[in-house]
Amino acid sequence: MIETAMILAAGRGERMRPLTDTVPKPLIPVAGRSMLDRTMDRLASHGLRKIVVNVHHLGEQIASHLAGRATIVHEEQLLDTGGSVKNALPLLGNGPFFILNGDGLWQEGATPMLDRMTSAWDSRRMDALLLLHPFTKAIGHDAKDRGDYFLEPDGRARLRSKAERAPYFFASISICEASLFCDSPDAPFSLVKLWSRAEAAGRLHGLVHDGQWFHIGTPQALAEAEKALV
Repeated sequence: MIETAMILAAGRGERMRPLTDTVPKPLIPVAGRSMLDRTMDRLASHGLRKIVVNVHHLGEQIASHLAGRATIVHEEQLLDTGGSVKNALPLLGNGPFFILNGDGLWQEGATPMLDRMTSAWDSRRMDALLLLHPFTKAIGHDAKDRGDYFLEPDGRARLRSKAERAPYFFASISICEASLFCDSPDAPFSLVKLWSRAEAAGRLHGLVHDGQWFHIGTPQALAEAEKALV
């Protein structure tokens, strides 16, 4: 049973400016409700009560908004995705936990996605499990997107690397083992560094989302998401 989740909410959201000059990206409303609140609702429905959220840019707004609903970790400097999780490890425990981007937005398929990921998780074979989505079907993708990962028949995920294109986006949610962070850098670093280590060991897996996923990187993509959710 996975009991803990971390939401990454510290980024500046530069591509969403000017909206993010005054509001942190996870709190921007989409069709009347923020991306962060939608994620918190899904975590609560899944039964997760131990939720850690890191903040930096306009972090006091997020901390105030989530008062009593999550443990807040203030970052004096941006630590990137991997560094942020490593910094919060004492709060996340020694087993597997969810990691979610604070600006993630999705619609469920036939089964709630967090349930599907929990059912697919297998610590004997995996150090990390990534949610994937066909990038051409993601609402908000644009012509220059080239995808992030390939998926092998046995469920192992492989980074696009030097390939021209890969069929799947990383869809902003993963399950990771705490042990994956052993011997990781003390400086800021990306989670991709550790996922590549897991890939080399044959322990990086992927699960294709069976609902809709939104790639909200720009105000235009935000408008597309609002149309789809109305």
